Amino acid sequence: MLVIGLTGGIASGKTAVSDRLAARGAAVIDTDLLAREIVAPGEPALAEIAAAFGPAALRPDGGLDRKALGAIVFADPAARERLNAITHPRIRERMAATLAALRRHDPAPPAAVLVVPLLFENGLDRLADESWVVDVDDAVQRARLIARDGLTPPEAEARIEAQMPRAEKLARATRIVRNDAGLAELDAEIDRVWRAAGLP
Repeated sequence: MLVIGLTGGIASGKTAVSDRLAARGAAVIDTDLLAREIVAPGEPALAEIAAAFGPAALRPDGGLDRKALGAIVFADPAARERLNAITHPRIRERMAATLAALRRHDPAPPAAVLVVPLLFENGLDRLADESWVVDVDDAVQRARLIARDGLTPPEAEARIEAQMPRAEKLARATRIVRNDAGLAELDAEIDRVWRAAGLP
């Protein structure tokens, strides 16, 4: 089983790529979903976030207010580090447990895809055999992010700037998946990269 660390800048199309890898038989482990699980009501991480960031981080029903928390942490690197210290160890534990279960499965899938926005920043590329970076042109990324999340251009810029620079991600990639065009072009790109990795 080939373990692929899949990353890319915000709004680069990681979900579209991981969906197409799943259609080819890969098992997908999405850290965004794991991150939502660990901050569900009743989970210890939610209580720690409330203690660290106060009631502004919670909705009236007691659940996590992701938008409000995002506004806090994207504007303040120290706050982002505090949040990461709460969530990242728990995400890593769940990811490692899921990978171990997949390896025990008979037959194992041809590939396990770890979808991790901060793959390199958090050292999670060490869990993978290969690192695949979904790459888009800067202007395309900004336009997608503004359209998807309803952000102002300065808000979009702040989120992009909070991430590892595109050039650094590309330099660390085993393989690059271009996603500037339409879905037909993306399908062809996934076919190319899948074959290049020696997958069936």
